[in-house]
Amino acid sequence: MKSDSTLARRPAGALGDAGSGAAGAGAPAFSPLYQQIKALLLQSLQQGEWKPGDAIPSEQELAARFRVSQGTVRKAIDELAADNLLVRRQGKGTFVATHAEQQVQYRFLRLHPDHGDRDQEGPATREILGCRRMRASAEVAAALQLRPGDAVVQVSRVLSFQGVPTILEDLWLPGGPFRGLTLETLTTHPGPMYALFESQFGVRMVRAEERLKAVAAGDAAARRLQVAPGTPLLSVERLAYTYNGVPMELRRGLYRTDRHHYRNELG
Repeated sequence: MKSDSTLARRPAGALGDAGSGAAGAGAPAFSPLYQQIKALLLQSLQQGEWKPGDAIPSEQELAARFRVSQGTVRKAIDELAADNLLVRRQGKGTFVATHAEQQVQYRFLRLHPDHGDRDQEGPATREILGCRRMRASAEVAAALQLRPGDAVVQVSRVLSFQGVPTILEDLWLPGGPFRGLTLETLTTHPGPMYALFESQFGVRMVRAEERLKAVAAGDAAARRLQVAPGTPLLSVERLAYTYNGVPMELRRGLYRTDRHHYRNELG
């Protein structure tokens, strides 16, 4: 067995059993060894070797598979856990994260109550306003890397906290991966929307980018959010990606901030 320092000078595709099939196509040839292992684990997640909620092999098994030390595997797993792609459970092992889990389901939602915390506030309730298939506009197609006129699914909804309508949002999804998504499916699913995307459509959102802007409420938004026209709102545009940087959702939301604030942790 070669030492980690020897392997670190080898191309990622040469790492033990990883050299066949899912060899590190996405890993730089001379990246740090733990980053090569992270890339190979990410490929296994992307290819569906382990599904959301599944346990992944132990550090010892992965170390044998990739012919590296357990410490190298542990560092790679630590980074994937920090990215909310894996979840460690004391005494049970490491599992593929799912948006159905409490600590992950609000991963991309940065709105927090001004007083107390989310646990005290309780979960959001949602009202699905509409779900329809349509042809992508040039703007939506560009964001989702589609051609103008390709099929997309548009969903509109309102999220309320403690009975107060707080977020009005529209989202667009590529029509192919989300074929079969209906108003009934969205309305009857009990958990978070991203958990539905995982369980029924095999799409996991792993990363998102947001753009924020201050806007004034128009008449339609004011009615939905129960505020006066012209009330200041926070406009949030989110582009969410699945593995390998593939955009899977464009979301535009209008947020009330009279009882909530947008909070992001930097570091």
